[in-house]
Amino acid sequence: MLILGGARQGQAAASFLARHGAHVTVNDRRSAEEMISAREALSNYPITWVLGSHPIRLLKQTDLVCVSGGIPSTNPILIEALKIGMPVTNDTQIFMQAVPCRTIGITGSAGKTTTTTIVGRVAKSAYEGSESAGSQDEIPTPSAVRTRRSVYIGGNIGDPLLNHLDDMNPEDLAILEISSFQLEQMTVSPNIAAILNITPNHLDRHRTMEAYTAAKRRILEFQKTTDVAILGRDDPGAWQTRTQVIGNLLSFGLSPMPAGQEGTFMRDGFIFLRTSEGETPLLHEKAIGLLGVHNKLNVMAACTITCAAGLPAEAILAGVEGFGGVTHRLEFIRTWGGAAWYNDSIATTPERTIAAIQSFCEPIVLLLGGRDKDLPWKDLAELVHQRVDHVILFGEAAEKIRSMLGNQAESGRPYSVHVVTGLRDAIRTAAGVVQAGDVVLLSPGCTSFDEFRDFEERGECFRKWILELT
Repeated sequence: MLILGGARQGQAAASFLARHGAHVTVNDRRSAEEMISAREALSNYPITWVLGSHPIRLLKQTDLVCVSGGIPSTNPILIEALKIGMPVTNDTQIFMQAVPCRTIGITGSAGKTTTTTIVGRVAKSAYEGSESAGSQDEIPTPSAVRTRRSVYIGGNIGDPLLNHLDDMNPEDLAILEISSFQLEQMTVSPNIAAILNITPNHLDRHRTMEAYTAAKRRILEFQKTTDVAILGRDDPGAWQTRTQVIGNLLSFGLSPMPAGQEGTFMRDGFIFLRTSEGETPLLHEKAIGLLGVHNKLNVMAACTITCAAGLPAEAILAGVEGFGGVTHRLEFIRTWGGAAWYNDSIATTPERTIAAIQSFCEPIVLLLGGRDKDLPWKDLAELVHQRVDHVILFGEAAEKIRSMLGNQAESGRPYSVHVVTGLRDAIRTAAGVVQAGDVVLLSPGCTSFDEFRDFEERGECFRKWILELT
């Protein structure tokens, strides 16, 4: 077994496969010094490490390639493996092939982590008691206490579930966030599969929207007739995949529920579930503690998913109430200079930045920038013209974004544009223009890789630097 990538997913695959008798080689382009912690974590297993490059000769020593999510499709080993017909898999596929219990899989261009977290909180409330629902700002983790039924949450977030597969029983429930990168190799679908939305994202990886959509659609392709598919009916990208649904179809959305369909909808401030047995109110929107229409849709998606899993309405209410969001997702940091400062570092696409802006009615100081993903900026530029008072651009994409914003004089509404080098400079600039009653919003619309390891490190630095303001 050849594992490409020795980060979190690769380590989980390596330890699981080595425990079960496989001859494992881990290959990573990073140096031996950079991989010290990974090698120490797997030191109890007879694993071969090949570091510093990706030599194609390794294919002669294996019969299966396991690809971590961070490995691009342009990797020479991966290209050659596919060319010669060698089987290619990933840690999520291996997990899905062996998992003994029911599975829920959630994908989408935006909202995956929030929705998965809410589903996990509801399931823990139903399976293990409300005290296990998890804190409001943390992704739920696999339960450490063995009860009659346990809930496991992971996949593209938290701890890879392969690390817990040996502990799972048939009566348990596994909830996975699944990315398009993981879906590319998958030939197993979850029992309950949800596509929240499909909007332009990761085109630097998938190249075309057709390829990106095809990857997302794979979550449905291997379901059985007894399985359930859940789609966002308000999102054209997700809704067009309904022709691929094999099992039962449920939908969620703020638009009216078409006659004969099942799923969730809003009426008089309540989220209702409609099934063949009638309509049931689940919770009032006042129970939702998250900002923005997009988060209301995430809650509706979670309600639909948990109802499909047979979880009771009281557990749904317990899982939603008191949930204030996941770190780096419209996370309130502090009030400074009379303004509220928010960390939305997860917004690595213009679409997500649009959703963040639409969550506020206050004057906005917007921090945009990082590394561009070759995504369209036109719609965000138009919204900036309508809603943003100050735009502060930073990072590699700053000049590109400024050109996308166009001529300020023709925007129809005055706003200022500042271009700086990095995020810390952007914070200093925001501190200089902010006024009482403003919202300062880090919602970059780009990846973080020009300055930070990932969006989480970017968000942590933002929080730290904001708290240091005096």
